[in-house]
Amino acid sequence: MGLPSAESAFAVGGQPGPTARFDSGVNPAGVILGIETSCDETAAALVAEGQQVLSSVVSSQVDLHARYGGVVPEVAGRAHVQRIVPVIEQAFKAAQRSADQVTAVAATTGPGLIGALLVGVSAAKALALVWDVPFVSVNHLEAHLHAAFLDEPDLELPAVVMLVSGGHTMLVLMQDRLHYRVIGATVDDAAGEAFDKVARFMGLGYPGGPVIDKLSSQGTRDAIDFPRAMLNDGWNFSFSGLKTAVINYLRRNPEASTEDVAASFQEAVADVLVTKARRAAEEHGAKGLCLAGGVAANSRLREMTREACAADGLAAYLPSRAMCTDNAAMVAAAGWWRLQADGPSPLSVGGDPSWGLPESRSCQLNAH
Repeated sequence: MGLPSAESAFAVGGQPGPTARFDSGVNPAGVILGIETSCDETAAALVAEGQQVLSSVVSSQVDLHARYGGVVPEVAGRAHVQRIVPVIEQAFKAAQRSADQVTAVAATTGPGLIGALLVGVSAAKALALVWDVPFVSVNHLEAHLHAAFLDEPDLELPAVVMLVSGGHTMLVLMQDRLHYRVIGATVDDAAGEAFDKVARFMGLGYPGGPVIDKLSSQGTRDAIDFPRAMLNDGWNFSFSGLKTAVINYLRRNPEASTEDVAASFQEAVADVLVTKARRAAEEHGAKGLCLAGGVAANSRLREMTREACAADGLAAYLPSRAMCTDNAAMVAAAGWWRLQADGPSPLSVGGDPSWGLPESRSCQLNAH
């Protein structure tokens, strides 16, 4: 089965057939196909007018990489090649939409693994050319900033966003959809990276975040007083020292409770993140705190964020766990807004593995 063409789209049954239109009350002119292949999830989604998710399909590669204890770029790239077409087909089938209802194709072009990025970028450009619609280059980090809006369309701004994942940890002051500034970032390991490294040392497998979260529910959060690096020092973060402290503790105490170590480590990470976020919200006059990124699915981080917002009179915006992890719905949403603001991206745009938040819309502040 091939990808849907402008003349031959998918019927509900998933087989190529005559173009089908569906009356859902949504303006089809605003439907964007989003594609995400920055790391180890192959994802496609159809989103209307930048906020209504018509479909979101994610094919995870966790099982492929678990044996290696982390993502292997070559393995990830090959898996994307195999999965990209079926995932896009599933997105059309789930949304009950046809190719001629899509008016733009958005894809993550960075940051991420270059081999993985190129699979999604190439697919998006090919489809945009075949369908004669705009191609939109989307920054993966900016896409995460839009994830919460898919669950909370009326999210009130300004808000401080804790963008926490395996590769990134930052505080972002979001003033409107495409106007934000980074006020703090990690100087070494990202929070998700620290979870993975600690879990690997403890023999808990990959990915580390979910298993540590699960074990923590059976442990005591204050059993071990792990350090809170840079807690009162500006807006930046450091988790490398915490990771080392956990490893050293386990070497000195090999009989220590796995559950207590997991709970105490998780508490230290969440404590630093939430403490700095609520302080930033107060200083910058934010109306709420928002979570984004894969680590935003962590149960303790979500609980502490709710508690902090309740105590400070702030709104708590916690995207569903499906919107926290990498997905294409957030890519399509960000792409819709980018298209309105900047127009189509040139087809000469390639993958950029180290692309930060777009400079035209962000202003990096020095930590103070």
